[in-house]
Amino acid sequence: MFQDVVELSSFYASPLGKITARLIRREIRNLWPSLNGMDVLGLGYATPFLETYREEASHTAAIMPTLQGVVRWPRYKHHDKKDRYGRYHGNLCALARETDLPIKEASMDRIILVHCLEHTDHSKQMLREVWRSLAPGGRVIIIVPSRLGPWSRSENTPFGHGKPFSTSQIKQLLSKNMLSPTRWTSALFLPPFKGRTMLTALATLETTGQRWWSKFAGVLIIEAEKQIYAANPTQGVKKLVPKPAIVGAQMKEHHD
Repeated sequence: MFQDVVELSSFYASPLGKITARLIRREIRNLWPSLNGMDVLGLGYATPFLETYREEASHTAAIMPTLQGVVRWPRYKHHDKKDRYGRYHGNLCALARETDLPIKEASMDRIILVHCLEHTDHSKQMLREVWRSLAPGGRVIIIVPSRLGPWSRSENTPFGHGKPFSTSQIKQLLSKNMLSPTRWTSALFLPPFKGRTMLTALATLETTGQRWWSKFAGVLIIEAEKQIYAANPTQGVKKLVPKPAIVGAQMKEHHD
């Protein structure tokens, strides 16, 4: 079952949530230093991690699953701020089934998937939709709770809900759905304390934790690339059929 979007929004507005987002964003930025001129999609509750790329990407959009709910993003009104291209932004977030994305086929250069895979009952169908939406050579970053980390056992954070994964499990799942794992890392190496002193420790000891106790990270961060040629890609699944653009086309028309 998906966690409600109101709970997710409240967590990322809290001191612990802000540090959590910052530490995960740092790892995402290490994997993707620049997305200048690319089209970027966030699937799940990805807006805390999309914000860092919104000013440099050509187009940015977020889709939140139907069972999760949706909130407006960006939060400010479209007339309040321009990006570096001189464009105004309205709402860039939509609500859709994770197994039926309203995105044009092969239109996205990068996808960030978070607070989604561990909750859905249709992981294979969702990952095939990710594959369909990615352009040739496109890449996806999947962020999931780690089975060995203390965060997966704490219901005070979003990573304590849904099914946690091991690195081998998530890599195998991706490979079976025509997404080749390329790089992987992790984040959140101390338990999710809420005290001010421990919040400081959570941020300052992150590098030390990654070096000495990386197996006990709170989240796994895996990058995968779209396979163009795969052995028996349609075995056991329905043939993928191109669908007309809905959100993707509207986003481009809006920004252009």
